[in-house]
Amino acid sequence: MTSSQPAGLRVLQTAKNKAVSFMIRRRLTPLLLFVLDLACVVAVFNIIGWARGTPSPGGWHDPSLLGPFAVLVFVIHLIDGYSSRTDMLSLAYTSQHAIALIAAMLVMLLITFVFIKDEYSLQSSRAVIVVAFITLIPLTLGYRRWLTLHRAGAHNRRSIVFVGSEASCLGFRDTCETNHLQQEVLYVATDVDPRESASPFGGLELHAVPQLFTLVDRLGGKVEAIVLHESSRDLPFAVSQKLMELHFAGVSTYTLELFHEVYWRKIPLTGLNQTWLFQEGFQIARDPVFARLKRIMDILLAALGMVLFSPLLLLSALAVWICDRGPVFFAQTRIGKNGVPFQILKFRTMRTSVAAGDVYTQKNDPRITFVGRFLRATRLDEFPQLWNVLRGDMSLIGPRAEWDRLVAGYERDIPCYHFRHLMKPGITGWAQVNYPYGANIDDTLRKLEYDLYYIRHFSFTLDASIVLKTIHIMLGGKGR
Repeated sequence: MTSSQPAGLRVLQTAKNKAVSFMIRRRLTPLLLFVLDLACVVAVFNIIGWARGTPSPGGWHDPSLLGPFAVLVFVIHLIDGYSSRTDMLSLAYTSQHAIALIAAMLVMLLITFVFIKDEYSLQSSRAVIVVAFITLIPLTLGYRRWLTLHRAGAHNRRSIVFVGSEASCLGFRDTCETNHLQQEVLYVATDVDPRESASPFGGLELHAVPQLFTLVDRLGGKVEAIVLHESSRDLPFAVSQKLMELHFAGVSTYTLELFHEVYWRKIPLTGLNQTWLFQEGFQIARDPVFARLKRIMDILLAALGMVLFSPLLLLSALAVWICDRGPVFFAQTRIGKNGVPFQILKFRTMRTSVAAGDVYTQKNDPRITFVGRFLRATRLDEFPQLWNVLRGDMSLIGPRAEWDRLVAGYERDIPCYHFRHLMKPGITGWAQVNYPYGANIDDTLRKLEYDLYYIRHFSFTLDASIVLKTIHIMLGGKGR
């Protein structure tokens, strides 16, 4: 046995113990939240029922409470309310949590008083359901925030190790800053002189590849993940072997693409090529049955939306006309599925008397009318696109329909940009709810990463999550 083996075994054992402990805590968090939610639903519904004088027949063990509990779990799951990576201290999550529980309340009222024909204990009072769900908002949010605060210190003390070229290290640092990654990131560069233990480069301290194991040893097992850049296939065999040992010891190892998908739910454009579509994923998007179901849902919901929101649509149209007596609607050629152009319909938000100007809408753009600014902030200007959905040009949810004038340049300058045309464009989508309005080519690249994630991981659950996030944006006036 060589002298280096005992140290290596010690590192592996330390890493394994720390990783196992961390993974147990991470996996217990969703279970703990699940149990707390169950207890909270049972307690709140019974207490409010007794206060209203309509106690459930089964008391604390009434099986009818499984209904509101199941709906609550589903909507909280849609906003990642059981994920240990969700920032539950943020105002954005607070808003989404409240919206999710209000949606759960409406669904439960619909199920209880419309679809259930038999006798059901919760049918004794609508007020019990309404008051209970409103009470559950601060309670379920409260212990989530407490748990987030409790684990934040330990989580932020864990580090991520990135292995790649010097250039890719700089790129990963910028990506981490953009996505507000809290943990410390340590960089191991494949093109640093192996005789050097560390080398400064672009403001980073880069470690040589042979020092990877020593680096993990110095961290004392506090390594949350190791990220490998896709181009790092020329690692020495000994280092690859050690990475494999660390992985089996419990230290998560990701390719760059997988790390983006797991942590930030997007696809990095680095390394994207024409064979990307042939990788794993896309099963539901390729299935014609799901495509037909999505189309049926689009027709039903678009028709229902036009009926329910018709008074709001009329008021918006009237406001646009009164503002400057110009046309109410705005039509423009956009690119749809498979690159087929179509005419999109929106409420006009810009003055007709000004020059065309910049192809992108800038913040506080003077071309936007007073009414148009409100319509954009609340996304009411998008509502006429329900007609495009009924016509089959668009879906309710999908990649943003881009102007044909811009698409021509994007397809010339951005490799694989045409992948986003594999699905119908949507009124809202994963990129729209995760990234602000694109005002330049760099924003377009970032939004494409989210569009590709949606195309690869399309599901009706993801669509439902997008709907809740869209409502959050509309109520918060964050559109542009």
